[in-house]
Amino acid sequence: MADAVPDLESANAKGLRAVLLGVLVNAILVGVKLVSGVLGNSYALIADAMESALDILSSLIVYSGLRIGNIPADENHPYGHGKAEALAAMAVAISLIAAAIGLAIQSVREILVPHHAPAPFTLIVLVVVVIAKEIMARYAHGVATSIQSSSIQADSWHHRSDALTSAAAFIGISVALAMGKGYESADDWAALLACVIIAFNGMQILRAAIAEIMDKAQHPEIEQQVRAIATAVPGVVGIEQCRIRKYGLRLVVDVHVEVDGNLTVARGHEIAHQVKDALRESSLRIEDALVHIEPA
Repeated sequence: MADAVPDLESANAKGLRAVLLGVLVNAILVGVKLVSGVLGNSYALIADAMESALDILSSLIVYSGLRIGNIPADENHPYGHGKAEALAAMAVAISLIAAAIGLAIQSVREILVPHHAPAPFTLIVLVVVVIAKEIMARYAHGVATSIQSSSIQADSWHHRSDALTSAAAFIGISVALAMGKGYESADDWAALLACVIIAFNGMQILRAAIAEIMDKAQHPEIEQQVRAIATAVPGVVGIEQCRIRKYGLRLVVDVHVEVDGNLTVARGHEIAHQVKDALRESSLRIEDALVHIEPA
């Protein structure tokens, strides 16, 4: 059985805190990596700083998506604004792919132009960065999983991609320092490899966001819980059909409930309302439920 998720208000607040913490960490790392990259003659570190700066922008997009997605339904948006969260995830994914392409182009340029090997102290900076970003990635992933947020999941991959580029830079710089003359561009090759990883992660996030916008079926365990809640209502004989769509942190359910065919219309209508209330009052954060009555 899937774990219960926090209520909508606490889930949204938890998500926003995770995003703001990521912005703060990235702001600090941008300064540290940029200064270290310039002083230490490492393009991999400078590229890392650019990636962290992009992380800040993507985190702000995620923050906006969560805020907009939490706006209640209105006349123009009867299903609410939850899709803004998936759109934010798409924007983050596209920024990841764009960053990977841009950094790859610059890495190739650096490989073709001879330059000095990076300074040894840059390795210490990279170790700190990898640890910090991996901690943030795991924290954001945990939050995204607990509140079922695609945009924060994308943000967690942004943190991990930063950790990967830093790890690649560490390896590249270590090779350049250990091997000496002729291997000065090792960190540029490392940056190029990291770009491939970032682009791959961006594509994965983009696919997940598009799937959510296209109303991909939810996890079977969620459907099982919905069916169990509906079946537990007195008068419900069975569930003929159950469809679930995700709108940001909310779910919308379309369920066909089987009842005794000899019941009055009034009684069938009452059962439908009881099913709807039971679903909305559950821990699944169901925003609305359309209940259709079928004769058993």
